[in-house]
Amino acid sequence: MIKSIVAIVFLLVLGGWYLSFLASRLDALHHRVETSWAHLDALLQRRAAIALEIAHSKAVDAATSLVLTAAAYQAREANIVERSDAEIALSQSLKLILADEVSLPSGIEGELLIALSAITEKIAVGITIHTEAVQSAHHLRSKSLFKIFKLAGHAPLPMRYSFEDDIL
Repeated sequence: MIKSIVAIVFLLVLGGWYLSFLASRLDALHHRVETSWAHLDALLQRRAAIALEIAHSKAVDAATSLVLTAAAYQAREANIVERSDAEIALSQSLKLILADEVSLPSGIEGELLIALSAITEKIAVGITIHTEAVQSAHHLRSKSLFKIFKLAGHAPLPMRYSFEDDIL
C-alpha cells in the first residue's frame, strides 16, 4: 500500500516537473519571438531612417523624394495593425530608388545605398530568425498537452506579418 502511494506521488511529481519543463520551454520560445521582433523592429526603423536620408539627398528628384519621405514616416510611425502595409509601401518606394541606382552619383548617396543594401541583408536574416521562432512556438503550442493543461497561460499566439514575405 505504501509503495503504491509513493509510486503515485512520484509519478505526480514527475508529471508536474515535466509540465513545468514544457511551460518553461514555451516561455523561452515566446521570449525568443519577442526579442527577434525587437531586433527586427530596430532594423526596420534603421531602414526607414536611411530611406529618409536618401530622400533628402540631392541626387533624388522631388517627386521620388516626396513618395519616399511619406513612406518612411509612415513606416516609422505605424502602429502594429498598420505596420505590414507601411513596410510594404516603404519597400516599394525603395525599389524605385534602386531601379534608378545607376543614375545616382557616387559619394554620400553611394554610401547611403551601400548602407541600405547592408541593412536589407540584415533584415532578411532578422525575418528568417523571427519566422523560425514563430513557427517553433506555433508547433509547440499545437501539441495536445499545451492545450489540455493550458501551459501557454494568457500569452497571445505569436504571429508573422505579411511584410515579412515582401521585404526587398
